[in-house]
This record gives sequence, structure tokens and C-alpha cells, in this order.
Amino acid sequence: MSWLRAIFLAKRSPRLAQLQAVPPCLDRPVCVIGDVHGRLDLLDRLLAEVAERPESRLARIILVGDMIDRGPDSAGVLARVHALQRAAPERVICLMGNHERMLLDLLYSPARHGPRWIAAGGSETMTSFGLSPWVRRQDSESMIGLAKDLRSAMTDELVDWLAALPLIWREDRLAVSHAGADPAHDIDKQAEKRLLWGAQGREADMRGDGVWVAHGHNIVPKAGVQRQKITLDTGAWCSGRLSAVWVDVKGPSFIEVSGPKYP
Repeated sequence: MSWLRAIFLAKRSPRLAQLQAVPPCLDRPVCVIGDVHGRLDLLDRLLAEVAERPESRLARIILVGDMIDRGPDSAGVLARVHALQRAAPERVICLMGNHERMLLDLLYSPARHGPRWIAAGGSETMTSFGLSPWVRRQDSESMIGLAKDLRSAMTDELVDWLAALPLIWREDRLAVSHAGADPAHDIDKQAEKRLLWGAQGREADMRGDGVWVAHGHNIVPKAGVQRQKITLDTGAWCSGRLSAVWVDVKGPSFIEVSGPKYP
């Protein structure tokens, strides 16, 4: 079990025990933003707040994925983040979340994956692109038509960008993924499904390598730090609160912006 491994390693290495207890510090700041889910208003507000920080020009901006679905303006969020990354690819990093994966699954295999994505918030995304997700029957022909219309509205450039999004980012003792990481496996050897969808039953285990993982996916009342994990999804689409963590030489500190609840 990973918790037994962590105890064993900590006893053998006091340095490892210290790494497990002390959050990571970075010489060059990183701002990790939680699940946006179509809340362009909150994303713009948070980016404006980050821009006011003295070291903002040096900071990397990392989004944990789930930019789309559920909220009112997924199209606007994708356009904003895509433009930011094109302008500064070394500073703006966007990871893939399970909702981006579901959208891509619709485009590649609409008959099989379309109904699931639409029910999970994809209907709001299609509406944000000026399309109607509602069809009389969710049959193969209808799903294929929806996928074709969505790809046309998004453009191939945006679809290709989404398909190329990485699953994980790491620097020193800080790793970022959408849904966390399995503490029983090396941070660089994580299964795609685990990084996108998370897992049940191991969330309380601590890693044995001193790496801290910042992630979203699971909604929490307030962003925070617990057992080598930094949790950031505060349910922006429904709560009206978008959270981020700023990590620099002083360690992590949290940023939260708020706006109207949706719907």
C-alpha cells in the first residue's frame, strides 16, 4: 500500500519526510487555475488580478482543464485561452480535462460518445457556439450531424489544439494534472484515465516521492492544501467562484474571484 511505502521511505530518509510536510516553492512563479467550465467572466477577472502582481510577467499560467461545458460561454473561454497560449506558448499552459476529452470523443466517434457528452454539459458548449444540441432522437445520424456542425463552428485549428493538450505538467516538486495522480505510481508514469478521471479509494494516501500535485476535477468548498495535494475546483460554473494557487519562493497562496451563480 502506498501509505506504508511512504512511512517506510520517510523513516529511511528524514529529507523525504520534510519534503512531504513542506509545500513546494518555485523561483519562477506559477499560477494554477482550477476548472473554468465556461465561466469566461470569472476567468477574465482572475487573469486581471494575476496581472496586478509584481511578478506577473515572469509567471507561468497553467489551467487544469475542464475549460468547457456546464457554464454559459465555453466558446469564449476556448477562444481566450487559445489566443493567450498562441501569444505566449512558454508562459501559458493548458492541460486536458475529462470534459475536453469527451468533446473530442464526440467529434471522433459521435454515435458512441455524443449522448454522454451532451448530458454532461456539452449542450451548453454547443449553445455557446451558436448551435442547438437538441434533436428529436439521439440516434447515430443525429449525433453525426451534431459533431459535423460543432467541428465546423470550432474550426479545425481549435480542434487540433485541444487534441494536442498535455495531460500533466511538472517542475521540481510541483506537478499539475486535471484529476490528480495515483500516489502508488511514479508521477511520470501515470495512466491517462487516472489523470483525466481520478480514482476512488486512494485519495487520502500520500506520495512517497515528495511531489505535490495541484488538480481540479473534484469540487471542494474552498481551494486548499491537504496531504501533498492542492485542490482547486470550487465549482465555478454553479458556485460563481473560480480559484487558483500562486506558487513562488514563499510557497503556495490562493486567489479566488467571484461573480453571479449560474444558471
